[in-house]
Amino acid sequence: MRLDIQLFGALPARRISKTRKRLRRTHLKKEAPTITTCPNCNSPIAPHRACTNCGYYKGKDVLGKEEKVEENKESKKSDK
Repeated sequence: MRLDIQLFGALPARRISKTRKRLRRTHLKKEAPTITTCPNCNSPIAPHRACTNCGYYKGKDVLGKEEKVEENKESKKSDK
C-alpha cells in the first residue's frame, strides 16, 4: 500500500525525541530581571539606566532631580 503524500500535508518526517525537543526548549525558560543598586542612594535600579529615585547615572545628575528637590524645599520655606 502506497501512501499519497498530498493527503497528509505538512507533517514531520520523523518523530522528535524527548531529548532533542528538550534541548531546543532550553532557551525558552523565564529568567529573573537583573537588578543593581544605585551607588548614590542604594535604591534598586535596572542596569545602564538612570536612577528614578535620585536621578544619577554614572556619578552624574542627569535628570536634575536633586536641583528640583532643593528648589521645592526653598519654595516651601519662603511660603511660611
